[in-house]
Amino acid sequence: MDKVSKNLYRILEESCNACKSNLISLSGGLDSSIIAYFLKQRKPKTVAVITEDFVSTDLTYCQMVSKEMQLPLSIYNVKTTIILEAIEDTIKILKNFNDIEIRNNIVMYLAIKWAKENGEKSIITGDGSDELFAGYSFLINKPEDELEKEIKRICSIMHFPTQKIGKALGITIESPFLNDLVVKLAKEIPANLKVKNEKGERHGKWILRKTFEEYIPQQIVWRDKSAMQDGSGTAGLTNLFNSVIKEEKFVEKKLITEKEDGVIIRSSESMYYYEIFKKLFGSPVDNHAKNTCPYCKHEVKNSKFCRMCGAFPI
Repeated sequence: MDKVSKNLYRILEESCNACKSNLISLSGGLDSSIIAYFLKQRKPKTVAVITEDFVSTDLTYCQMVSKEMQLPLSIYNVKTTIILEAIEDTIKILKNFNDIEIRNNIVMYLAIKWAKENGEKSIITGDGSDELFAGYSFLINKPEDELEKEIKRICSIMHFPTQKIGKALGITIESPFLNDLVVKLAKEIPANLKVKNEKGERHGKWILRKTFEEYIPQQIVWRDKSAMQDGSGTAGLTNLFNSVIKEEKFVEKKLITEKEDGVIIRSSESMYYYEIFKKLFGSPVDNHAKNTCPYCKHEVKNSKFCRMCGAFPI
């Protein structure tokens, strides 16, 4: 394990140092904290997106990293009105109404937009770490042989909307975890070093945590995985849309959408996103595809997950 950790440290250090940007998208999670640790001598700027009207978990951790690494932190507090504007822009760029993808990537859209408005030309993100090192919570309790297959499957279909958003806004996205050497090494590390017990708890990204536990505050190293939607607070959108679109109204809209469009919408939040998508792009139904999602009838390629509407498993 020592050899694996040393290689991982060295290759990540090289990858982070190869980044040219002077701005880190900081969540206070393990991945962005590792990037901050390696680049702290440069004194890069950091930005965290935090919702004003919903509960967010990232703020304390971002402040902790900022203090520990002595890095300037800009906290971009966003009101619900700004989030609602960002939703339409994010859907316009991503061309889907996938509720999970939109909730998470509103955060990145706002961070990248903040970078543009503040004269930055690029931003560094932690994209790729969860896929390569088994950071997702649904992987933690899988048996080892199944875990290995699932990690390979995820890595074969991984994609990063951040790149699309950056391109649309004219901001370069740098992601050191997606450096070719990092990806190659990660694929060589066995699953039993990615998901492992530590002090009675099972953790994803175990090898990353062990490698950096002496360099990064313990509260961050062993922090449970927190999706962007939880950390920033955009997870609160689900409850917001449930209150705005009452159950009776949602059922009515759902029946009309299924009858007129042939599309099954699963929640009030998805309905809100679908109506924006339809206004921008029309129907998602793909009548010529061999394999389609049972809900939105859009083409699905070798996946249990529909990238268009977010249905899983299909």
